[in-house]
Amino acid sequence: MTRSTPERRRRWLLPFAVLSLFALLAAGCGDDDDPSSDGGSGDGGSSSEDVVKAGFVFIGPINDGGWTQAHEAGRAEAAEALGEDAELTYKESIPEGPEAKQAMEDMIADGTDIIFANSFGYGDAMLELAAEHPDVKFEHATGLTTGDLENVATYFGASEDTIYLTGLAAGAAIPEGGTVGFVAPFPIAEVIRHINAFQVGVAEANPTATTKVVWTNTWFDPEVERQAADSLIADGVDAIASGQDSPASGEAANEAGLPFVGYDSDQSENLADVWLTASLYHWGPYYTERIQAVIDDTWETGEYYGGIEDGFVSLAPFGDQVSDETQATIEEQQAAIVDGSFEVFAGPIEDQDGEVKIPEGETATLPELLSMDWFVMGVVGNPAG
Repeated sequence: MTRSTPERRRRWLLPFAVLSLFALLAAGCGDDDDPSSDGGSGDGGSSSEDVVKAGFVFIGPINDGGWTQAHEAGRAEAAEALGEDAELTYKESIPEGPEAKQAMEDMIADGTDIIFANSFGYGDAMLELAAEHPDVKFEHATGLTTGDLENVATYFGASEDTIYLTGLAAGAAIPEGGTVGFVAPFPIAEVIRHINAFQVGVAEANPTATTKVVWTNTWFDPEVERQAADSLIADGVDAIASGQDSPASGEAANEAGLPFVGYDSDQSENLADVWLTASLYHWGPYYTERIQAVIDDTWETGEYYGGIEDGFVSLAPFGDQVSDETQATIEEQQAAIVDGSFEVFAGPIEDQDGEVKIPEGETATLPELLSMDWFVMGVVGNPAG
């Protein structure tokens, strides 16, 4: 069964005929309000009683150079598309836990109709508030469950596919049997899945190469991320990859002159000398679609998992270090993913201890991907953190 089947993906096929992609640097400018990093708000559209209010709770600052900046670009795109029919506000740099719940409660008190939250750790607060406020819609990016609540939806993308493709670029860019250092945030299934997909790509391009993981236990802390990257460089890795929300790891790679694979944002100009590529998300069409559904009174719960084929995930431009031959291989594999003839997690795949986790002839199901807690052969590090 290919990943494109509804049984596997549990996805909504949204009509994204055209993807209007905003430059991430423009997102860093924010709104006219110029909110502070401890949680402000920005408007999209004019306020009136019949205008739908959408609130966004962001884990990082809107100019983090990565995850939150990409979400803010999507929010801004939706605001422009929806115009005066919707008012889109945001709160940035909201920690997971009680502060996230308070931020959402404030939005509810302000009459917000739908709340989007962009961090995994917001899930418990969202489910609790959703049960208390059935008339408010809640959407959880990277969420694993709707809690069987009709006013909760989850949304994410098959970035394991694009991250696998970045692994092909990294494996081809390092010496035979070399090592890529991976700066990783938290040991949760989402991140473990990404690291595994990356190593599958690395090993395909460079069969004896490995991926060495350092955990930072933070989504966004440029200083900690930089320290983790520097420690990997000191250990002698041949390239750096990042799963973090800032470009700090790339800056370390740039100073060391090592090839770099990013995440969330296109840093091909800022880090041109070392840039390979990155996995990107395009949130704007989804946000536009879902808020429009509230406007039209057609919003429904669901579990969206976008892919390359609908434009939700894609690759950033290639850097000069990615050869024409490697680019051709990546493009060929990308086409195979889209047409269903190739699966990143198709067996046989062994874990670090040589145990077969995905037998030959089988492919990991979406629930298995979303609960992955083991590293593939070739990853150096502890999946438990």
